[in-house]
Amino acid sequence: MEKKYMIGLAAVMTLTLFIFLGVAITDSFKNGKTSSTTKTTNMEATVMAVEEDRLTVQDSNHIIYTFAIDGVQAEVGSNIQIEYTGSLDKNKDVQDSKIVNYKTSKVSVDENGISTDWLDKGIFSNYYTLAGKKLKEMTMDEKIAQLLLVRYPDTGAVEALKKYQFGGYVFFAKDFNGKIKEQVQGMMAELQDVSKISILTAVDEEGGSVVRISSNPNLRSEKFKSSKELYASGGFEAIKNDTIEKSNLLADLGINVNLAPVVDVSTNSSDYMYGRSFGQGTELTSTYAKTVIEASKGLGVSYTMKHFPGYGNNADTHYGGTTDQRTYDDIVKNDLPPFQAGIDAGGEAILVSHNTVTNIDASNPASLSPSVHNVLRNELGFTGIIMTDDLAMGAVSTIDDAVVKAILAGNDIIMVTDYEAAFNSIKKAVEDGTLDENLIEKNAFRILAWKYSKGLMYQNQK
Repeated sequence: MEKKYMIGLAAVMTLTLFIFLGVAITDSFKNGKTSSTTKTTNMEATVMAVEEDRLTVQDSNHIIYTFAIDGVQAEVGSNIQIEYTGSLDKNKDVQDSKIVNYKTSKVSVDENGISTDWLDKGIFSNYYTLAGKKLKEMTMDEKIAQLLLVRYPDTGAVEALKKYQFGGYVFFAKDFNGKIKEQVQGMMAELQDVSKISILTAVDEEGGSVVRISSNPNLRSEKFKSSKELYASGGFEAIKNDTIEKSNLLADLGINVNLAPVVDVSTNSSDYMYGRSFGQGTELTSTYAKTVIEASKGLGVSYTMKHFPGYGNNADTHYGGTTDQRTYDDIVKNDLPPFQAGIDAGGEAILVSHNTVTNIDASNPASLSPSVHNVLRNELGFTGIIMTDDLAMGAVSTIDDAVVKAILAGNDIIMVTDYEAAFNSIKKAVEDGTLDENLIEKNAFRILAWKYSKGLMYQNQK
């Protein structure tokens, strides 16, 4: 009996111990405490924004993360080493991971004065030293202006460029109406002549319904055909030859950026974007993107794939906001491959749409979404230029501080119509610490490297 009693007592004590430990462990989680054995991960990043209970950083792969943390002591633009628990999710507005420790330090530079955080093996990396040297000669106002691709104004274009020194102008059909080749060449030459740094001169010469140059019969006897028409008549060889002819014409006129091709996948004729798309499935659209980018190389005109992350069946964002409800898996499978094919072929620039893609970021249009830009930088490995669609479009025109949000989201170039308001908004954000000078300089640095890679900077060193 005594033996049985002792065994029973031991069992009761063991059970009591397990219950006690279970309650203790549960209480520790309720109180936000973690065991000393909880796994932590380290990250080195740059501070992008500091709010009362938020910290936003950008890591060495250009991925942007926001953490919930109270009372963080860090200056925007500083380096930060973070120790956190859990795993990161690039598609979350605010990470579930918790920061358990952090340390800040000043930004380090190399022997040429270039921030070491900017140095990667990106598509323009051979021109980083030249870009860094040019950047040191520039004022902060000039660095801010490099980020702006401005809609060519009806009046005062030369004077505005003299004052602000924009990164570039984007032109529409009205800007070429009635002009002959020599007049267009003279217009572009005058603009370059007043620029301390050669400007980007951009058009949407997609072919079909969107043509800015070939809408003028003085510049081409007929409009460039749409990608659908070309493919139907001559396959990818016709696409290649069209790209070469188009590039030669644009370069001859002094235009160095084409805001094309449209690589959105659309096979439904009722889609808004169908008329401008290739009109084929993912695989053929990917081949189309690759063909255009490869054919454009060495001809003096950079091509810009659009509209990331794929327009889908969404309505026209010129007039209001649109919501894309497709699953993330659908987008990855059907819409991203054409962009990836173009990137792999050496694509230099990508334009982001204003659609709100709910399964990537339900809170922001793609153009203002760090999560969307994270997909482009991280998942697709893009190291080139990211630009917004025009921020004057209805989908984003009423959003407060859209220009600043676009920079914080990860865009290099901001396309705007009201250039004075855009410039002043960025400058104010730099002065009040919302935007750090280091972030402005990083974007300007990449734009300068792009311009050097295009051969523009050698033509115009003032």
